[in-house]
Amino acid sequence: MSRTVKIRLSRRKSRSPRRFCSSKSNFKNYVSKILEPDNDENENDNLHIYKRSFVKRITVITLLILVTISSCISPKKLAVEQEKSRQYSVNLANCEEIVSDLNAQNKVLYGNIIQLEHQIANEQNKLRLMEQQLDYFKSTNTNLLDRLSDLSVVSKAGAESINKSLEAINDQNRYIKDLTSTMRQKDSLTLALVMNLKRSLGNIHDEDVNIEVKKGVVYISISDKLLFKSGSYEISPRAEDVLGKIARVLNDHNQLEILVEGHTDNVPIATSCLIDNWDLSVKRATTVARYLNATHNIAPERMTAGGRSEFVPKVDNSTPEGKAINRRTEIIILPQLDQFFSLIETSM
Repeated sequence: MSRTVKIRLSRRKSRSPRRFCSSKSNFKNYVSKILEPDNDENENDNLHIYKRSFVKRITVITLLILVTISSCISPKKLAVEQEKSRQYSVNLANCEEIVSDLNAQNKVLYGNIIQLEHQIANEQNKLRLMEQQLDYFKSTNTNLLDRLSDLSVVSKAGAESINKSLEAINDQNRYIKDLTSTMRQKDSLTLALVMNLKRSLGNIHDEDVNIEVKKGVVYISISDKLLFKSGSYEISPRAEDVLGKIARVLNDHNQLEILVEGHTDNVPIATSCLIDNWDLSVKRATTVARYLNATHNIAPERMTAGGRSEFVPKVDNSTPEGKAINRRTEIIILPQLDQFFSLIETSM
């Protein structure tokens, strides 16, 4: 009897857990074979009952262990893989957003490069014209010297007169060189100023702040909806950030003078504090100048504030869009005209 029990237990151990639990029918057949009564006539009833009870317990415990193992491992692995997939999706979305931002920045930088290339081409054309004039003066000077050497009958007074004329031409050539050098310096300063302003105000919409160069002068035009409320001359909190960025660039170029001009549309205004649009434009200009001085320490002697009212519109006031464009405050960065005047006086 004891040998029979040992043989059956060893057979159970040799079976693979996967094969053991592969189907319910195989498992039932296997248990029924284990639990079937022995045909040994000498086996007593008590031993038979004890054998069946022992084998039944071992079978149930083994089944529970195999079911628990097969049902716990796969969901855990699935949860780990799902978490990895979710993290990959988040990383992919972040990368796509970064690529989109870089593409937008590249587009802005490409536009700036195109504009700079046009400006450089214009300056090169100016330089080429100056060089042509200089070559012409040099050739004229050489021709005059050659003619002077050939004229053996020219009087002493005439020779002195020609020498003075040649000296005057040489002085004029030097003046043109100095003037050309000064113009290059001014254009370089203007270009650097514009680039610094655009870089500082890169996150501001173009419809609210516009930077342009007209006749060698830098104009910063700020819409009234960004600076002030309708009919008011009190600076809004949103405008403080824009004026702060402009002020940092102006402080970096503290040798330049500043003109603040207020502009309105042609809609009349009259309140207890304001007489008309002219009064409103003046107060808006002085408010901006005072803010730049009090908050950002721009020297007051550098600034001039004035109101132009409705008399210098950028576009026609016949449409609401045109009126919105004309309602603006302009910060004009003036060139150093005294340097040009002193250069002319020195040359004369």
